[in-house]
Amino acid sequence: MWGKARSLAAKHLKPAFDNLKVVSTDNPKTNVPEFSEAPDEETVSPVEELAAVTAERDRLQAEIADLQDRLLRRQAEFENFRRRVERDRSDFLQYAGMEVVREILPVLDDFERALKADSSGDSYRKGVELIYQRLLETLKKIGLEPIESTIGSEFDPNLHQAVVRFETEEAPDHTILEEFSQGYNFKGKLLRPAMVRVAVHPAK
Repeated sequence: MWGKARSLAAKHLKPAFDNLKVVSTDNPKTNVPEFSEAPDEETVSPVEELAAVTAERDRLQAEIADLQDRLLRRQAEFENFRRRVERDRSDFLQYAGMEVVREILPVLDDFERALKADSSGDSYRKGVELIYQRLLETLKKIGLEPIESTIGSEFDPNLHQAVVRFETEEAPDHTILEEFSQGYNFKGKLLRPAMVRVAVHPAK
């Protein structure tokens, strides 16, 4: 029994005795405890932590400002696009009949020539004039606006086209001597300039 006890004691107490260290009672200063050196951990000061947080905050604020600026730009571009589409749509609806009226203008020219030609019957002339007036009034309701080009008025390149330049000193320079075909606007927009003969003074 005692032998078994001794073996158990030796088994469990031996590691403890192996870790014991001999100390000196004469010189206690030499009895410095040994500690295992722990690996150095990188320490960050509060100032560095604050600087890092501040830098991250500034970066996020700059990113947010950039995103807000992009959003405002996209909204402005979309608003401009929407207005442009609405304007184009309005112009299309307003001037949708412009090309149709342009095609009808030669018919008006034919009526005007027919009215200027000599006719043997008054009833025929009155019938042609009635059709002409009815057609003209209908086109005016749509938006046709005749351009007045009176003889002797000043030539306007925005409204008139000089088909013939006639040299003369009997009329003021750049005045209309004759109108060959009527000019028209369509809702304030030039549809066809008036074809006219213009007086020009001879070069001296």
